[in-house]
Amino acid sequence: MGQLQDQMKATLLLRGFRPNTCESYLRCVKVFVRHYGKSPREMGKVEVQEYLLHLLKERGVKPGTFNVHAASLKFLYDCTMGRPEEVAGIRWMKVRTPLPVILTGEEVERLLKALGSLKMRAIVMIAYGAGLRVSEVCHLQVQDIDSKRMVIRVRDGKGGRDRYTMLPQRVLETLRAYWKQARLVGPNLFPGMLSGTTLTRNAVSLALRIAAKKARIRKRVTPHGLRHAFATELLEQGTHLRTLQVLLGHASIRSTVRYTHVSPALIRRTKSPVDRLQKVPLPKATPRGAIRKTAA
Repeated sequence: MGQLQDQMKATLLLRGFRPNTCESYLRCVKVFVRHYGKSPREMGKVEVQEYLLHLLKERGVKPGTFNVHAASLKFLYDCTMGRPEEVAGIRWMKVRTPLPVILTGEEVERLLKALGSLKMRAIVMIAYGAGLRVSEVCHLQVQDIDSKRMVIRVRDGKGGRDRYTMLPQRVLETLRAYWKQARLVGPNLFPGMLSGTTLTRNAVSLALRIAAKKARIRKRVTPHGLRHAFATELLEQGTHLRTLQVLLGHASIRSTVRYTHVSPALIRRTKSPVDRLQKVPLPKATPRGAIRKTAA
């Protein structure tokens, strides 16, 4: 793609797209070009539709993945190449939102014990104890930990928003132990292998999978699952939804309300209408012999 790829990348940045989104769009377009072996300038509506059908029928991609590919091609032809008619008929697929898998407190303790690295243990403690996204944890800087006010500053979170969230005492103790061991020299709290870089999300995910297997946790354990567990625990403790929304950094309360559907404690505490009915005496049981006589 060469020049066209650079042009698309520049357009994405000018439109204010997040780095992860830019990377996903460019990757999807590269796969599209590789599929046909020719430049997008030589292709149009027919190739786009055939390619999207190929993704569904032959590759069997999920609706969410399909939508990313569709969005990348719409951006390419509409915003980058100025040919909106080529993608005018593309529609998004409806994505089913499954209920998240929630880890119990006992499972999180087992997970922490299975993590051999103090660095990874600190990351898990922050994700579970403060409800941060894994990308937010990985990009934390030393100055973001405010031990005087007991808060963590999240810079440039999802949607480019900054926020403060809680800094639990146990998380602070773990961070202090990690600080002494790591002897950090740069600004990054969790640096990567190369100088000036931060730890990657994939590295955290891999460490969690290994620890979950070691701890014999059969549930699917992901970094985002720790955030789900944080939200569910606070909701069960009676935390107000608006407070939870601020802590999680949700732009809409609708994202926060979803946790009301996954909390077993809330379900157990909710009274059914049938429990409010006055007790009605149960009918007397009819002997089996009497039933036969009546039927005869």
